[in-house]
Amino acid sequence: MTRPQIYVNLPVEDLDRSVRFFTALGFRFNPQFTDENATAMIIGDDSFVMLLVKPFFQSFTKLPLPPPGHVGAIIALSQPDRAAVDAIVAKARAAGGTVTAEPVDHGFMYQHGFADPDDHLWEVMHMDMAAFPTE
Repeated sequence: MTRPQIYVNLPVEDLDRSVRFFTALGFRFNPQFTDENATAMIIGDDSFVMLLVKPFFQSFTKLPLPPPGHVGAIIALSQPDRAAVDAIVAKARAAGGTVTAEPVDHGFMYQHGFADPDDHLWEVMHMDMAAFPTE
């Protein structure tokens, strides 16, 4: 049986700016699903983020987009360790993103986050299931 894939669709103001930003964070894009309206950012083997220019995104729904400064979703992205969490947040800041909060250490989970140039929130985390509380 084929495993399902997930495609998160995000509206962006400037596709080239978004590609530059996420490339600086180390992400790659599938050229088969890239044109002037959209690109497929590769998260993993079965996970992708479709960055769609706003008019193209809007063609998929009659609902209005949230105005700037409003949150529509938080995209959580796991990393292999705490250093990788801090590294991607530092790359996001250097590439023009906004760090949205100080890092939080829950013992079993370490998290930090940023907003991309279109104000989409990304929560970056590392979970150590061996340290997860059992009670």
